[in-house]
Amino acid sequence: MAVRTTRGHGGKTAAGLTSDQAWRAVGRASFAVLSQVTPAGEPRSSGVVYKVARRRLIVAIAPGSWKARHIAADGRVAVTVPIRRGGALSLVLPIPPATISFHGTAVVHPAGSPGAQSLLDELGRLVPAERRSSACVLEIIPDGAFRTFGIGVPLRTMLDPPAAQARVPVAMTEDVG
Repeated sequence: MAVRTTRGHGGKTAAGLTSDQAWRAVGRASFAVLSQVTPAGEPRSSGVVYKVARRRLIVAIAPGSWKARHIAADGRVAVTVPIRRGGALSLVLPIPPATISFHGTAVVHPAGSPGAQSLLDELGRLVPAERRSSACVLEIIPDGAFRTFGIGVPLRTMLDPPAAQARVPVAMTEDVG
């Protein structure tokens, strides 16, 4: 079931983005900004390369890294996925990327654990063979809603921020078809 939201366009309500469309956009991308609060209460963000599997983001991380330590302590994260728009036009004009942001829970699967091994299989070639036995895997489970900007709208609509934004339920169950 595709969950659909609405957004206003010039005072009119129009059909908006579906959760399936948002998931497809997240699935086509591979880079995101991952944010969390450290145990000391400080904000921290970093770029990660990910893959979508079963409507979760999967990321390989080093076992002793601050990501592994800090995220394991709390598990709450925020993610922003930039989506390039404009094709060749974006090479000559300052077209900002569209974005999909959400919050969620992250689970750190220790290196060598059954959970890490099955998720590493999902990551495939993103993790070099020499790192597969030592990598921890971060499984990010989105919660609530995607907040989008510039997704499912014409480029020109991005000039009108309220019209270019949407809030779409995450809808964790995968649709058939």
